[in-house]
Amino acid sequence: MTSSTDPLPGRLSAGERVLLVDPKERRYLVTLHPGAAFHTHSGIVAHDDVIGQVEGSTVGATTGRRFVVLRPTLADVVLKMPRGAQVIYPKDLGAILIAADIGPGMRVLEAGVGSGALSMALLRAGADVVGYEVRADFAAGARANVAAWAGPDATYRVEERDVYQGIEERGIDRVVLDLPEPWRALGPAAEAMRPGGILLSYLPSITQVATLRAALAARSFGMAETSEVLRRTWHVEERSVRPDHRMVAHTGFITTARLLVAPEDIESSEDIEPSGG
Repeated sequence: MTSSTDPLPGRLSAGERVLLVDPKERRYLVTLHPGAAFHTHSGIVAHDDVIGQVEGSTVGATTGRRFVVLRPTLADVVLKMPRGAQVIYPKDLGAILIAADIGPGMRVLEAGVGSGALSMALLRAGADVVGYEVRADFAAGARANVAAWAGPDATYRVEERDVYQGIEERGIDRVVLDLPEPWRALGPAAEAMRPGGILLSYLPSITQVATLRAALAARSFGMAETSEVLRRTWHVEERSVRPDHRMVAHTGFITTARLLVAPEDIESSEDIEPSGG
């Protein structure tokens, strides 16, 4: 336990998830348990040697190799956590948060929660998230992954429901879709969202995007925009400076649109006499 006089606060404790990084920078996500051990081809690391250490310390394996110990970032958790569905890559998660303008207290309907990676990013941004997922195993996996990362008190729930059949919630600020046919959800989304709200869809294929964009144009959605994120890292070592040979290029297309109010809806609302007085 860390005392108030500890010159190096934030010591690692039992029950925490930590990241072990070996000399070749391979990363391992481990939950600490007293008396347990982590086995790898680089050696065995006793959990008791990690518990009580300060984040950023190194611990030795039975082979004499040293592992750096850190608390994992959200990106580390997303890439290393148990998954039943393909997760959205961290490079796209950040772009989605900005494109959908996710912020504290926003009510977000997420359909197609998969393994919960996007749910974690939405919660990190401060949103209240309701997920719709048709597969019971995916819904259970997302709940478990989010609870392990954010704790049991996160403003998060997952319903085993088909968003194509309708959305129960009303006044939703944002609708985020990770589905193969998002155009089928536009009607339910328009009924559930507040005017001016943002709908975001994540799709792997440009032909799917074309179908979605046509459907958006036929409904009360405007300001549609589609983009993708290509991430390239660089090798920087003394005088050897060049792009890395491999990069994370296309993973998915991000499409956003705003829910607008049709002129006839404005006119009909003006015809309603105000109550009182």
